[in-house]
Amino acid sequence: MKFAGNTFIVTGGASGLGEASVRALHAAQANVVIADLNVERGHALVAELGEHVTFQKTNVADEADAQTTIDTALQNFGAIHGLVNAAGIGTAARVVGKNGPQALADFSRVIQVNLLGSFNMLRLAAAAMCKNAPQTDGERGVIINTASIAAYDGQIGQAAYAASKGGIVAMTLPIARELAGQGIRVVTIAPGLFLTPMMLGLPEDVQQSLGASVPFPTRLGKPEEFAKLVLSIVDNPMLNGETIRLDGALRMAAR
Repeated sequence: MKFAGNTFIVTGGASGLGEASVRALHAAQANVVIADLNVERGHALVAELGEHVTFQKTNVADEADAQTTIDTALQNFGAIHGLVNAAGIGTAARVVGKNGPQALADFSRVIQVNLLGSFNMLRLAAAAMCKNAPQTDGERGVIINTASIAAYDGQIGQAAYAASKGGIVAMTLPIARELAGQGIRVVTIAPGLFLTPMMLGLPEDVQQSLGASVPFPTRLGKPEEFAKLVLSIVDNPMLNGETIRLDGALRMAAR
């Protein structure tokens, strides 16, 4: 799928992996809708990038919010050709901790944002993409979800996070198969340890220790490297129904 003139929604687009994807898509001359809860950062990014980009405050797990974001993209740019689901949260908690069992509300919130939020945006974006005129190879759209290597190598305390990301991996192929007839591709990226805002909040020595655990390159991933893969997926029509680990060959230990 081409970039110039096509429109992409990026959830979690005001920071981290999402922001890097926004910048890369915008540099490729695509129209971009930044969907995020961080209003201040979202508007600042729009002011910096200039034309062909807009911001919409979005709680991805809320049906009305998600539909408003879809409507914003259609009103501003006329169509939706791509969705990058990069919004997500993570909490660490043992199933049975010092104070008893993990709060069900905490587990539910992670599933709600990461898994249901991704599906919420995906279903609405796909419905809009089905109305597009087919482009090269009959393609009408591309959806890129963000999982995590925790879907495969979840550590102690990551039950909620791993479950949410595992769900994203599991729904990739069936949705890709379903939407294939409409010319819409679905691909998931499972990143390893990346320099996201959450990671940058850790002490420097902890960051270095985590980076040293990556086989090669022996460092934390850069958000721009995630964005490069986003561009490659958009550009390559044969990438479909797959989850791609982007982790420097890292396999997480139990703790």
